[in-house]
Parts: sequence; structure tokens; C-alpha cells
Amino acid sequence: MGGIISGIVTAPLAPVRLLTSVARVLQREAERELYDPVRLQRRLEELEEAHDAGAVSDDEFERGQQEVLNRMIDQRGPRP
Repeated sequence: MGGIISGIVTAPLAPVRLLTSVARVLQREAERELYDPVRLQRRLEELEEAHDAGAVSDDEFERGQQEVLNRMIDQRGPRP
């Protein structure tokens, strides 16, 4: 009987729990993509190509490169 009452009382919280669960999954996926070595390497190559073509200034190239390198060495990395 306690299970039924507990289910009735906590049922209104189900959407909140679902939303929290979805938010955690989205956060993990975003972090995985943010720190993916293949993506980071590709971004560095794109920056270099854009810089060589004159589409990106020296300052923009250095900022972009530093951002990617910071992510590469960031200790947080993707969380399991």
C-alpha cells in the first residue's frame, strides 16, 4: 500500500526528474563533443586553412588556436 501512496504523492515530480535526466545527458554529450580530440584537431586545421587564405586575421587565428589548445589540455575532459 505504501508503494501506491508514494507513487501518487511523487507522480507530480516525474516531469522534473525526466527533465533533469535529459539535461544530464545533454551536458555529457556537449562536453564529449567539446573535448573530442578529432574535432579539436579538425578545428585547428580549419583555423590554419582560413588563416592561410586570409579569411582569419593573425589575432583571430591566435585566439582560436589558444581556445582549442586550452580545451586539449583541460583537465576536466569528458565525463563518463
